[in-house]
Amino acid sequence: MARDIGAKCRQCRREGLKLFLKGERCLTEKCAIERRSYPPGEHGRGRIKQSEYLLQLREKQKARRYYGLLEKQFRNTYAKASRRTGPTGENLLRMLETRLDNVVYRLGFAGSRAQARQLVRHGHFMVNGRRVNIPSFGVRPDDIISLRQGSPAEPIVRDATDLTAAVTPWLQADHDGLTGKMLKWPERAEIDTPVQESLIVELYSK
Repeated sequence: MARDIGAKCRQCRREGLKLFLKGERCLTEKCAIERRSYPPGEHGRGRIKQSEYLLQLREKQKARRYYGLLEKQFRNTYAKASRRTGPTGENLLRMLETRLDNVVYRLGFAGSRAQARQLVRHGHFMVNGRRVNIPSFGVRPDDIISLRQGSPAEPIVRDATDLTAAVTPWLQADHDGLTGKMLKWPERAEIDTPVQESLIVELYSK
């Protein structure tokens, strides 16, 4: 499985906001954004000309890093979103939000999307009673997500639920039983991803 092994905190500093790539650490004063809010590199504190292309690129990179996708994975997801009816940008965010690894994270069963992806990849979660180890698996309304019975990852999942303050409205979570359900397709107003999807559409439409 291809994955980005670069420094996580550098990615947050590059985008200028917390992408919550390191789970609990992002909530403490050790977060790189709190200590060094400028971009990484020798010229991080210099002035950068904000061209139209740069703004579009930064939004795409921000979304890609936020959900932990490589460039080819993100481009393929965009291609599928563009073939669906409705606004392409909203379709893209909806597809990213309903990936199994993101749903596991949104339910509070993992401290970060990277941890959620690893738990799914190792077969610790089930969808409608069937074991699924594909992070990009698309969850649909009324699907039931549960931790596999006897999974050795149960202590890790329970620790993650202790850090979860609330669950997004389009999901329902039972942290005692370690099960969750997707109630409906998420609306744009219910997706708190800090990106302007219209700029991503403009970038790929060139």
